[in-house]
Amino acid sequence: MDETGPAQPLPYEGVWRFTAPAEDASVPQARHAVRDLLVRQGVPVCEDVTEGLLLIVSELVTNAVRHAAVLSPVLAVEVAVGPEWVRVSVEDSHPYRPTALENDYGRTGGRGLLLVREITREAGGACDVAHTASGGKVIWAALPLKPAPG
Repeated sequence: MDETGPAQPLPYEGVWRFTAPAEDASVPQARHAVRDLLVRQGVPVCEDVTEGLLLIVSELVTNAVRHAAVLSPVLAVEVAVGPEWVRVSVEDSHPYRPTALENDYGRTGGRGLLLVREITREAGGACDVAHTASGGKVIWAALPLKPAPG
């Protein structure tokens, strides 16, 4: 019989959520808020993973601002940290489920989700899009705290 009881969460584990207006100024604010949260909570995430995570936050918030603001004047950013991973998500009220565009080098922009997928894949993480109960969507990416080997 194990008398130690359930394992206690590590000091940096938890879930934090904040909202922001769906406007351009929210992109750098969200990125800085996520970086500050990781530092404040003492999350043991390596610099490469942090930089990838912050780029993902920038891309996801930018997408919400550019493509969902008309139906979703407010977006939500959530950061969830487990013992070995960190997950960021951006939620908006727009029902459209985005798809990653193919590389078109003659076109500027439009490759944010491709970038998110590539950063996530290289880090050994996962990402997806899901519908919310209210009819909107949440786009998330989870990365390991330590970089993938190789």
